[in-house]
Amino acid sequence: MADFENYNDDTDLGEDLGSVTLTMDDGSELECDIVAIYPAGGKQYIALLPIDEPEDEAGVLIYRYIDNGDEEDPDIENIEDDDEYDLAADAFDELLDEEDFDLE
Repeated sequence: MADFENYNDDTDLGEDLGSVTLTMDDGSELECDIVAIYPAGGKQYIALLPIDEPEDEAGVLIYRYIDNGDEEDPDIENIEDDDEYDLAADAFDELLDEEDFDLE
């Protein structure tokens, strides 16, 4: 489950896209900034950066992104397939290279 806050998908990489609170399998919550929403292989993906993680442990989380239109918040899904995850991660790396974006 994901609760989107101050969500805006109409901005460019590096601009404030808002945040999302993820409910993890163990019931804990993880608040993340939305880094990017981007296409890859005919699907949409979302890259999230945990807010309260120590800098040396923080890593980008990538999920499948489902836009439910203007009436509902989007959904995110785990990527179970290794090949799909590699595709999404490679597309995110390319996006970072194109935008010369620094996550720090």
